[in-house]
Amino acid sequence: VKNGIERVSKIMMPILVVLSCVITVYSVTRPGALEGVKYFLVPNFKNFSWMTVVTAMGQMFYSLSIAMGILITFGSYTEKEVSIENSTENVEVFDTAIAIMAGLMIIPAVFAFSNGNMENLNAGPSLMFITIPKVFDSMGLGTLIGILFFVLVLFAALTSSIALTECAVSTFQDELGWSRHKSVIILGIIMLVLGSLSSLGYGPLASIQVIGMQFLDFFDFLTNSVMMPISAICICLLVSKVIGVDKIAKEVKSHNNPFKREKIFTFMIKYVCPIFATIILLSSVANAFGIIKM
Repeated sequence: VKNGIERVSKIMMPILVVLSCVITVYSVTRPGALEGVKYFLVPNFKNFSWMTVVTAMGQMFYSLSIAMGILITFGSYTEKEVSIENSTENVEVFDTAIAIMAGLMIIPAVFAFSNGNMENLNAGPSLMFITIPKVFDSMGLGTLIGILFFVLVLFAALTSSIALTECAVSTFQDELGWSRHKSVIILGIIMLVLGSLSSLGYGPLASIQVIGMQFLDFFDFLTNSVMMPISAICICLLVSKVIGVDKIAKEVKSHNNPFKREKIFTFMIKYVCPIFATIILLSSVANAFGIIKM
């Protein structure tokens, strides 16, 4: 799994990054796009609310793959000599850089091609599929570039899905005694069904909604705002109460690797992270069911 993902990523990711840079430059230079850049980068405290913080924290879970099986999968393949803290810093830097580039690629395009339509801006995960095709439609060779871009996005999602599936497959093997072949087939069917619902939610199944959300938005809410906070709380309790923070610190510092953030990590994992994960969970669920409006 690891070798296959590495080979695909080495070929795919540089092309996707370069292509995204080209689209970003094109997007921000369209007429009216500068208003989108201001909307994206200049704080507007009139639109700020508690739900803004909750949504940002939920996005952090998704973007950094916090409380997801993908970290367990990649962590299990990490060489002992690799510095976990340095790897974490690399993830922080590159994830933030890519997120900013994605924002500059999409938000200015909403203003350039949809006059800053708030319905589009609030579209959530589907925004890329609403706005980016309009960018390609206005570009020279846009059809070819669009096909290449979404094929690369597909492979990026596929490699992540493989890493995520590995954790579940291993769990079924260990806990239920299933063979790897059986585990992969059953999980593949589940993923195909849920993925098809997400894909068709803005097409033939657009009239069907779950608590007022299309399937893609509902699954995004369920994973980002419910499942991952619950998982994060459980992991915090596992690390702080069962395994022990000292053992984790010892693992990070193995092979003479530094752990400069040990005190911060200890404080966060024991107190801050469980509290904020609980806040995300309760606020998101209450907002989704209309109990509170934020």
